[in-house]
Amino acid sequence: MGRGRAKAKQTKVARELKYSSHETDFAALQRELSGDERSPNGSGGAVEPHDDPYDDYDDYRR
Repeated sequence: MGRGRAKAKQTKVARELKYSSHETDFAALQRELSGDERSPNGSGGAVEPHDDPYDDYDDYRR
């Protein structure tokens, strides 16, 4: 029950994505595909370490 409205919305979004024309940033696409280290925010592609206190809990399940 209630599935019809959700499916209609998904169909609408899918049609918009399929048939609308979006501006494509080919330079950004080329950087991503080539693995260029530079990024637009100037961080150099560095990823900050994420300290998640719950990461260690995964070990207990094994």
